[in-house]
Amino acid sequence: MRNAPAANGRPVKILDVGCGIHRQPGTIGLDRNPASHADVLADLDRFPYPFADNAFDRVTAIHVIEHVDDVIRTMEEFHRLVRAGGTVRIETPHYTDFSSFCDPTHKHHLTSFSFRYFGKDNAGFGYYSPVKFREISVRVKLLAFWRWLGFQFLVNRFPRYRRFWEYYLCYVVRGKAMEFEFEVLKA
Repeated sequence: MRNAPAANGRPVKILDVGCGIHRQPGTIGLDRNPASHADVLADLDRFPYPFADNAFDRVTAIHVIEHVDDVIRTMEEFHRLVRAGGTVRIETPHYTDFSSFCDPTHKHHLTSFSFRYFGKDNAGFGYYSPVKFREISVRVKLLAFWRWLGFQFLVNRFPRYRRFWEYYLCYVVRGKAMEFEFEVLKA
């Protein structure tokens, strides 16, 4: 999908937020660290980012959202930057993974349900932000032992099992990381 043409035949424009030193090919890299060799340098906690509204078809934030000061405001900024129908991809550690807590720059520890807030029913808390995303997919990666035993398949294949796992089993059958894919909804 990275370099596929958009519906109108033009190339897909992708912003790689927090690209670090591994900017995805064919993207515009945004980072705060000059050593990252990003295309655009900006503090990811200062809004707005230096781009026009609806400037991108896709935003990726790979192991970034856990570092920002304000998750809600950052999601609002992603929403502003991506055209209606465009997509946002987020990857982040699961809160039961050791890496979620061993990095002192992590400010947020998230679950596979953390972004329900931005869905159709706002998880009952729609008064903090008006932006909406449609959840396309949530994929949980488990630690290798649990993956080999088939738990990862169950968690990702059956949403009710994922809820049961998240509520009751995740401190034993530990998560590693999560991948979220959202469609940007605009009025």
